[in-house]
Amino acid sequence: MPTKMRGGRLRALATMVTGLLLVGTAATVAHADSTRSLQWHLDAMHAEEMWKTSTGKGITVAVIDTGVDPNNPDLKGRVLDGLDLASKFQKGDEHTDFKGHGTGMAGLIAGTGAYGGGKGAFGLAPGTEILPVRMPDVDDLSGFAGPTYLSRAIRYATDSGAQVINISMSTSAHSPELDRAVKYALDHGSLLFAAVGNSGDKDNAVEYPAATPGVVGVGSVGKNLRRSSFSQFGPQVDMAAPGEAMVHACGGKTGLCSANGTSDATALASASAALIWSKHPTWTNNQILRVMLNTIGAPTDGAKRNDSIGYGIVRPRIALQNPGDPGPADVYPLPDLKAAAEKSPAPSASASEAQGGGAPAKGDEGAGSSTSAAKDSSGTLWIVLGVGAAVLLAVAAAAVAVARKRRNRTTPPPPPGAPMHQPPHGSWQFTQPGPDGTPQGGGPPHQGGYHR
Repeated sequence: MPTKMRGGRLRALATMVTGLLLVGTAATVAHADSTRSLQWHLDAMHAEEMWKTSTGKGITVAVIDTGVDPNNPDLKGRVLDGLDLASKFQKGDEHTDFKGHGTGMAGLIAGTGAYGGGKGAFGLAPGTEILPVRMPDVDDLSGFAGPTYLSRAIRYATDSGAQVINISMSTSAHSPELDRAVKYALDHGSLLFAAVGNSGDKDNAVEYPAATPGVVGVGSVGKNLRRSSFSQFGPQVDMAAPGEAMVHACGGKTGLCSANGTSDATALASASAALIWSKHPTWTNNQILRVMLNTIGAPTDGAKRNDSIGYGIVRPRIALQNPGDPGPADVYPLPDLKAAAEKSPAPSASASEAQGGGAPAKGDEGAGSSTSAAKDSSGTLWIVLGVGAAVLLAVAAAAVAVARKRRNRTTPPPPPGAPMHQPPHGSWQFTQPGPDGTPQGGGPPHQGGYHR
């Protein structure tokens, strides 16, 4: 179990690296007993080497999640004002993280390590800015309302200038409205990443928006660079990134958490895109994604992709060194969008959607109203339809069995050198690692890892 907390951090992390160069230059590599030393993924991805070239400066990453706490020491100065879609259900605003998850994702992306004068947790792209979009909790939504809220969030992030949109959450509900929102974001220059889900060792159900055409579905790998046993697999997986034994800034009493999940992997994919985009600001979203695919670590069996880790594991360091041909600016590089268009051309968006989907202004509490739900492409009013219709609607809602799930579970990390405390399965899907810290089971290994 974690040691007793003082001053918002672990006492056992008192011995830290003594020097740190700030954002935009190389950071001093931390050694034993430091928060940074627990962030294995930064070592594997050669973060300090990349930061000599890019920190993500000038790039805005939208975090559609549970809110982002701007007062976390490792996120101060990195969090913008955003949009609160949960004000009808939760106290506070987009800066009030009601579960700590959104702050964790922001920490993995943009953490500066500023706690204690440079002794905190780093994100992969510490020069980025975070645009928080707070979503209602899973218990506040029905299957019909979920895609509507998410569609509004995507459109707001796009209209607010977020180049990268991080969605570390999912639902089993799919709707044409969500398809249109994703297409809107792509057409207006944004790039979307979403977690594929954490039930790979259970039902492995297809979840959205990761499976939505035009969204990059991200799976998780562990230190052995194999698919995490919990990471869902299938054709919706486009790429993978580290997602096990992650230590990062987050919400909660200590402001520091350890976690496992495709949520974390998605945040690192988003941060990778930010690093590349910062160095090549004139490239389009399509070109950034193409370069990520050009430089990705390919599966070992020689296939172009597989269902465990997609086209491979993200390697932003290689993309920064030798990106290859970014290709045409206006062609989406993954096949799913073209295939979907050929199969069933998207219907025309409504006038309100064309203007941003009617996303409410900050503080608007009408997001969950029956009027908003009526605009869902299903055309179904989900509030007060009369007894007969309500019964039918309840049956339909039960059938879709929607549960928007945050893609990881977080706890304070143990002192350096102590075993990582792993909480039992709970409301968020979670995996128990093997005795050596690697997942039990998993997919094919990745050839060469990050060090090639």
